[in-house]
Amino acid sequence: MNIYRNFDEINYDKNTVLTVGTFDGVHRGHQYIIKNLIKISNDYSLRNLIITFDPHPQIVLNKPDKAPIMLLTSIEERLELFEKNGVGNVLIIPFDYSFSQTPANEFITDYLIKKIGFKKILIGYDHLFGKDRSGNEKLLIELSKIYDFDISKLERIDLENHRVSSTEIRHSIMNSEIEIANNLLAHNYSLRGLVVHGQKLGRTLGFPTANLQVDDTHKLIPNNGVYFIYSILDNKKVWGMANIGFKPTVSNERVLSIEAHFLNYDNDLYEKIITIYFVNKIRNENKFENINALIKQLNIDKSTCLNLIP
Repeated sequence: MNIYRNFDEINYDKNTVLTVGTFDGVHRGHQYIIKNLIKISNDYSLRNLIITFDPHPQIVLNKPDKAPIMLLTSIEERLELFEKNGVGNVLIIPFDYSFSQTPANEFITDYLIKKIGFKKILIGYDHLFGKDRSGNEKLLIELSKIYDFDISKLERIDLENHRVSSTEIRHSIMNSEIEIANNLLAHNYSLRGLVVHGQKLGRTLGFPTANLQVDDTHKLIPNNGVYFIYSILDNKKVWGMANIGFKPTVSNERVLSIEAHFLNYDNDLYEKIITIYFVNKIRNENKFENINALIKQLNIDKSTCLNLIP
């Protein structure tokens, strides 16, 4: 997959089919767009191209009175999912306030048409772009008559009474509905980060953990609790359980930690970057009366996870 990080890096090629969006999560709806993008590319022998943004526009345009948006995927994760889904070319637009003020018609004509070139553009059911999100299907139709390009619009996807959208998936994760989120994503939600040294309390309890320092401050962290997870370690899928929270039984500090205990794995992971994939939530985080009660519960959690391994 070819990755371009500004307009100067990509060659002009009229024989292109493209789509534009943030694609946070690269969920089922996004995958449907990608599938159609590749099909059109193959059917008409066109270069396929996804245009996305980094940082996410809502981070740049976030108002002080609103909570910052938390993301399902970092740009690195998005790129990996694009490649996994067969995308050939990705242009990452460095998004800042100045670029956000670009009128929609100027974005299409000066950037998409004149700098990149395309014969076909693929849009989702709610596709809006440009300053104040004024770019829409109507504007594209008007410009297509002048610049001779085709527009393909895809309908919304719903799944089991859930709208497939990044917003819906964020809500599911925040409500601890991991299985619903994973179904809407069509892949397991994940956190990536560096394994750092902690207090090593887990080791004294018989449950050594990898303490994950998430590499993206805008990444959405699931609610506090214990989760059934897996990671790919040494090129193998390794199952485990992860605790997200403040460890109230052993600490009075309100410092959020993400700790993963892997089943049947004891290799050193310190200073390595790993990804943990969430399968479902086992229970909420609790404060236990004493260490023995905590150990008893951890063994129950371990048995639960072992029974969940496919």
